[in-house]
Amino acid sequence: MIAGVEELLRLLAEDAPGSELARAAGDDSVARELALRIRAGIDASKKREAELSALVDVARELASARDPGRVLDTIVHRARTLLGTDVAYLTLYDDARGDTYMRATDGSVSAAFQQVRLPLGAGLGGLVAETHKPYWTADYPSDRRFRHTTHIDQAVGEEGLVAILGTPLIVDGAFVGVLFASNRSRRPFSREEVSLLGSLAALAAVTIVQVRAAAETAAALAQLSEAHAGTEHAAAAHDRFADIVLSGGDVDAVAAALAELLDVWVVLVDAVGNELAVAGSPDRAAVPWQESESGRLTRIGDCWVVAATAKGERLGALVIGGVDDLSGADRRIVERAAVVTALVLLFRRQAAEQSQRAQADLLADVLSGSADPRTLTDRLRLLAPSRHHDRLVVAVCRGDHSGVLARLTAPLEDKLTLAGPYAGDLVLLFASSDPVKVVAELGAVARQTGVTIAVAGPAAWGSELIAVHRQAARLVTTMQRLGRTAQAATPDDLGLAGLVGAAQTDIAGHVHHVLGPVIEYDAQRGTDLIGTLRAYFAAGQSPTRAAEALHVHPNTVQQRLDRVGVLLGDGWLHPDRALDVQVALRLQAALG
Repeated sequence: MIAGVEELLRLLAEDAPGSELARAAGDDSVARELALRIRAGIDASKKREAELSALVDVARELASARDPGRVLDTIVHRARTLLGTDVAYLTLYDDARGDTYMRATDGSVSAAFQQVRLPLGAGLGGLVAETHKPYWTADYPSDRRFRHTTHIDQAVGEEGLVAILGTPLIVDGAFVGVLFASNRSRRPFSREEVSLLGSLAALAAVTIVQVRAAAETAAALAQLSEAHAGTEHAAAAHDRFADIVLSGGDVDAVAAALAELLDVWVVLVDAVGNELAVAGSPDRAAVPWQESESGRLTRIGDCWVVAATAKGERLGALVIGGVDDLSGADRRIVERAAVVTALVLLFRRQAAEQSQRAQADLLADVLSGSADPRTLTDRLRLLAPSRHHDRLVVAVCRGDHSGVLARLTAPLEDKLTLAGPYAGDLVLLFASSDPVKVVAELGAVARQTGVTIAVAGPAAWGSELIAVHRQAARLVTTMQRLGRTAQAATPDDLGLAGLVGAAQTDIAGHVHHVLGPVIEYDAQRGTDLIGTLRAYFAAGQSPTRAAEALHVHPNTVQQRLDRVGVLLGDGWLHPDRALDVQVALRLQAALG
């Protein structure tokens, strides 16, 4: 007996299988049963030890995973390996919809199964999700314990699943999802397997929550870092804009700084859409300046627009382009640029208004003769040192002259020395000695604005300039009386009427203004077109009688008159101009 027991102990120590133990026990049923029980206990302990070792490995693997997708794939792969099933899968709880959805699978081949959602209480998985308890079945299709639905049964059938085990993932009482192990053939699940999957589910649930928390923390840190970087970027932009304002920079500098900071193109327009500054290479056809009314950045088409406002008044708008999206920090930078732009535009307008007031005061002193000319010259040099000139042409604008200055173009604008209201008119002083050139350039302004403009001069500072201004004022009155509004003219342009209104008359200058081209033609070619004109008017504007007086053929007279028409321009025989020509002919004769 003792020898038999020693043999059984030796076999147990050598990890012999149960068949050898049964053979060694022989006919001793008690010894055989005891040996087999010990063998079964040892096998169970080894299996449990292997399972625990596997769980430790799983815990170690999960602990090293930081990507949520990788964690879930690891969980289902380990579940399939530990339980030796055909398929393992995991569903997560969707709090917004109140169901679970497939999140990870291992061994699955059906696309429909991989996308299935399980309402609470429906199917085995829905029951696990609803009760937070494990459930298992050896034959799910025929098991009536579960509420079958067509949608779920079709997905399970397409995957070919028969035996299913599901256990909940719970952390601190919070339901996370369900972990499944499943076979494509009938298979009963032991309680040990249920316990093993439950242990794996517990590890998985904790890991999922930790990885989620780590991901949320990382996202929060990234947002914090981005916000910090955005704050530093915004601070740098603020310093850049502040330097521009403090150094007296204009809107061009603001636009250039904004374009450089954000790598965009920038267009600044005023309140009526005129471009004030451009940086980069904008698509001007896409600039929607008129649609932005607030100081908040707005997306319009492919552009970003923000109004530049001050004291509730829209002074302009910044249009940004060349970028698909702007971060929150970048948007604040653009809005800050709009504020700085409005400030610069306000400064510019205030400076312009002060300059206009200073010019108006100086102009009033110049034209009234109430100040010493030398003092006036010094004041002009301080106000506009680059525009001082000894000889000036005076232009008096009468009518609604609010848009006159805005329509002056170079080079006339560059010649403007002083401008301002005086005696109800707008008076312009140009640094020029040629009133004919000035009136030629002002003609377009008169037509565009409807203003009547009289031009006289040139004159030197002092009493001569005052006299020329009075002449221009009388001339503009004469022009209105004659109906010559929305025009620009010198005294010579009005012919006899201009002479009547002049305080001093340059007879030779007037004759040359009216007949100059004809006189020069005669001098260069030795002709006598002037004589033909005198004969023509003396004959009552009859070419035939003029020919008789000149002893030439009538055709010759007509040819000469045609030449005069070319030299003096169309309309020279209009009654008004014809009178001016006749007066000029008489004055020329008087001058000898």
